[in-house]
Amino acid sequence: MNEDRLTVLKTHKLFIKGAFPRGESGRTHPLRDKHNGVLAQLCTASRKDLREAVEAAKGAQPAWAASTPYLRGQILYRLAEMIEGRAEEFTAALRETTDAGAKSARAEVDATIDRTICFAGWADKMVSILGNQNPVAAPYWNFTSPEPIGVLGIVAPDDSPLLGFVSLWLPALCAGNTVVVLASERCPLPALLMAESMPTSDVPAGVFNLLTGFREELLKPLGSHRDIDGVIAAVDNDHATVLRDQGADNLKRVRILNAKRDWTSETCDGPGAFHGSVEYKTTWHPLSAE
Repeated sequence: MNEDRLTVLKTHKLFIKGAFPRGESGRTHPLRDKHNGVLAQLCTASRKDLREAVEAAKGAQPAWAASTPYLRGQILYRLAEMIEGRAEEFTAALRETTDAGAKSARAEVDATIDRTICFAGWADKMVSILGNQNPVAAPYWNFTSPEPIGVLGIVAPDDSPLLGFVSLWLPALCAGNTVVVLASERCPLPALLMAESMPTSDVPAGVFNLLTGFREELLKPLGSHRDIDGVIAAVDNDHATVLRDQGADNLKRVRILNAKRDWTSETCDGPGAFHGSVEYKTTWHPLSAE
């Protein structure tokens, strides 16, 4: 091997509408490992990239919501298969960019696979479990049923950059939403590997969109964009305030989670995981057509 040869570093692209664009600004920033060495280059998403990702998500949402829950479950199960097949790569990514050792990194990957399968199973059961036939003292039936909110903006945590990351958007996709995800600013590599798994998992273009960049630039446009119907974020208090302030102007639903929460908790798999991803519609129907 020629020792004078320069290493060609990979430039990880954004993921918008099933494609991997470089970003309109052409800006990049380094992806650093845990020893502060440069592993690769990352495309720096701009406001325009965010708008294009939202447009892709908005265009894909009606068809995704109208697809059968069984199909959404099958696609999420296929995604779990893809993660399983790349488990060693995900483990290596966690070890390179976080302080996780071999055992804990592999445990996070295994938990991510299990969580993906869990929400594949939720897909055709959530309406029955979260919905209800309400008791009423009147001559009509009364039903409550969960429905997807629409387009959700997701802000992934820096800690647990794989399990925490998937725990925010899996319930959203399961319920029929489409998402625009801001990857962890500090450790985005597992999220980028996940984006590479989306096309081969049959996730339709536009359903899942991923941006890498800086929260200081992207949180305000994410919170204020009127075609984003809700935000779910695991961020600190300062960033939570930005999202709430921006979302208040357009009555956006904003759910803030503790960025330091235990992502292995069973509460991340239960019915409460859909909070912020669904809204409830109540309808009535007469008991008799007479």
